Amino acid sequence: MRFEIITIFPEFFTGFFEHGVVRRALKDGLVSVGVQDLREFTHDRHRTVDDRPFGGGEGMVLKPEPLAEALESLGIAAKAERGLSPPTLAPEKTRQDGAPHSVAGTQAVEEGAVAGTRVILLSAQGLRFTQATARALLPLERVVLLCGRYEGVDERINSLYCDMELSIGDYVLSGGELAAAVVMDAMTRLVPGVLGNEASSEFESFGITDSEISADEIGVPRSQHGSGGLLDYPHYTRPAEFGGLAAPEVLLSGDHQQIRRWRREQQLRKTLENRPDLLDRAQLSDEDRRMLVSLGWQPVGWPSRGRRQG
Repeated sequence: MRFEIITIFPEFFTGFFEHGVVRRALKDGLVSVGVQDLREFTHDRHRTVDDRPFGGGEGMVLKPEPLAEALESLGIAAKAERGLSPPTLAPEKTRQDGAPHSVAGTQAVEEGAVAGTRVILLSAQGLRFTQATARALLPLERVVLLCGRYEGVDERINSLYCDMELSIGDYVLSGGELAAAVVMDAMTRLVPGVLGNEASSEFESFGITDSEISADEIGVPRSQHGSGGLLDYPHYTRPAEFGGLAAPEVLLSGDHQQIRRWRREQQLRKTLENRPDLLDRAQLSDEDRRMLVSLGWQPVGWPSRGRRQG
């Protein structure tokens, strides 16, 4: 997979590429990246990339001409010339496994089977980027990340060139560079061979359902439990006691089935406490529901949906 990043601050990514899984993936040739300095596609002495917004208002807007030239330098024509229609922009739907699923992400993969490239505008107005979106984009050969700045990007670039508009959260950043780093990191760690243990990307928050995971060792019951779109369970390591707190005895028992059950209960507890909204779209077993009710959950249809009692 190759990432192309278009930005007015190319130096921003220098440190990002030199650490962690991204550095290892680049070194091993599992992913590659190119960073395009938007100012290189200007034609005035001041290398101007922005201008005042039509209609008045605060701030500046990134001009369309340099962005179009930067995209065309990567061999990316307007969507009409590529024969693509804009992706269906809709809220996340629920997959059969209960995990959030981006409609736009799915279409990107389907159309990407032909084109192999998708242009993504990083914007506070975009669809929410989730783990499911990262997985949906993974089959693409190339992902182009367009970093907004100032008040944003001239909307004609979005209409003419961008296949998706993504936001990494309900807050505003000073630019799309941090968002681009988040998207690249989230996707890179899912590329086969990047993580030392490929199962690491399965047993974590927002991961796939337990039924989709086949990581059992021969003759040894699995002690982990897939999250199925919920939050991960807490983790402990040596020493067994620290700061007056002991690690849960069940984790030291060697009973894999009991450990697995405890971890599932902790996933449900953590999700109920911190992200109860995830429970509304999750596929829960009867045992999951019993555990949640014992933790104070009010199931769908009860007053105060998905909230703790008391």
